Amino acid sequence: MQDEKRVESSIVVEDLPKYLYSAQQTRELDRVAITSAGIPGFTMMRRAGKAAFRLLLAVTPMPEKITVFCGAGNNGGDGYIVAVLARQYGVPVEIIVCGDPAKISGDALQARQLAEQDGVPMTVFTPACEVSEGVIVDALLGTGLTGDVRADSAAVIQVMNKASLPTIAIDLPSGICSDSGRVLGEAAVKATATISFIGLKQGLLTGSAPEYTGEINFADLSVPETVYQQVEATAERLDLADLKGQLPPRSACAHKGNFGHVMVTGGDSGMAGAAAMASQAACRVGAGLTSCATRPEHVAAIISRCPEVMVHGVISGQEIEPLLDRASVVVIGPGLGQGPWGEQLLQKVYKLAVPLVVDADALNILSAGRVVKQPYRDNWILTPHPGEAARLLDCSTGDIQRDRFKAVQALQNRYGGAVILKGAGSLVADSDNLVGVCPYGNPGMATGGMGDVLSGVLGALLAQGLSVGQAARLGVCLHAGAGDKATEDGMRGMMATDLIPHLRTLIN
Repeated sequence: MQDEKRVESSIVVEDLPKYLYSAQQTRELDRVAITSAGIPGFTMMRRAGKAAFRLLLAVTPMPEKITVFCGAGNNGGDGYIVAVLARQYGVPVEIIVCGDPAKISGDALQARQLAEQDGVPMTVFTPACEVSEGVIVDALLGTGLTGDVRADSAAVIQVMNKASLPTIAIDLPSGICSDSGRVLGEAAVKATATISFIGLKQGLLTGSAPEYTGEINFADLSVPETVYQQVEATAERLDLADLKGQLPPRSACAHKGNFGHVMVTGGDSGMAGAAAMASQAACRVGAGLTSCATRPEHVAAIISRCPEVMVHGVISGQEIEPLLDRASVVVIGPGLGQGPWGEQLLQKVYKLAVPLVVDADALNILSAGRVVKQPYRDNWILTPHPGEAARLLDCSTGDIQRDRFKAVQALQNRYGGAVILKGAGSLVADSDNLVGVCPYGNPGMATGGMGDVLSGVLGALLAQGLSVGQAARLGVCLHAGAGDKATEDGMRGMMATDLIPHLRTLIN
């Protein structure tokens, strides 16, 4: 264990990898690394322990004490290695043994034996355990957990959370599903930082997981690229800088006709603001022309808000027909309502051949099935939040949140085009790419009007020539990135319109 005294600075990469994996795929990566690349399993466990210990020191450079909660699986084995490193580093350390030690086997058993040989103090967990100082290492449960956390493990999680100390989660916070990001049972460990190994777990970036992971770190454990080439990922982390490269530079001879005409359709009585925000966002993200079809009484208000928008009052589906002939993209849904007026407009819009962005009440009308029978098309973007998604799939919101990856793929399969399932870690599915996970955004965006701004962003990107998949992926990241920029003045009290100036900065 001499080399364990040296904590490698190159193990943890600062930028998270692009590709994301399920627990099963990560186990396959592990197997291929052992069998094809010839890396012994215990070598990877030692590397994982080094990476976790280095992260611990980055979070708390001079810990008073380290308490490692070790389960009986390989996750626990990583924890035993961390404890050995802490002992050799000269930090007071204690292992809390959770579960039946007789069930420890393989590499994890070897790690435990090393901790015993090194004289690391070990205490068998009881619900009366208390931790009052230093740093906690969560090495309790690994990626194999699929059902709800059992009572004995839930008691350990309760003790860790009750301590309210800096906590490092190994591979993922115990109690979180690595595939879906949901909490498996009543509680999960609230970590200060999480370090994921070999394959970044897809569930860490969506669902409930962002509430529990803290800062996410990744260590590839020096697994060679040839291993990754043999196991296909299930999802990918979206990157705003890369996605922006899909928009070509503007020609010196460009004119407004080169960048499309977005028609925003919505704003029923009392909801003019939704259509106004969508229209303004479309302007700021680069649409050549932006029109808005709304209730006649809202025309003056929207023009005064954004005089660049051509605003038309319509009282029926028949009145909107000549306006739609001019549009190259239609955004429908912001403030549309679910009454006869909104239904008439959606009926007319759906018949168009141009790309559509469908949001808010337009989604609810679609799910009701009265206006459009069996809706499906390749050239639209649907933007449901979990409640709207549940109505579109005829299930409960809980069903959607239990497996957001499965839900967004089911929506895309049923309705076509591209689908954005909004929420913490918004997901994007289309027919040409892996499911995309948006790593941007913050709780300040949990306020009315954010979806309206997003729909305008998407319309403008479609108008500038992006495909529905490209526009959905760039648009969701652009929108969330603008939300992050808007937090400079704090999260609480953020309004949807606070994003609009940042949209222009980011798109350029």
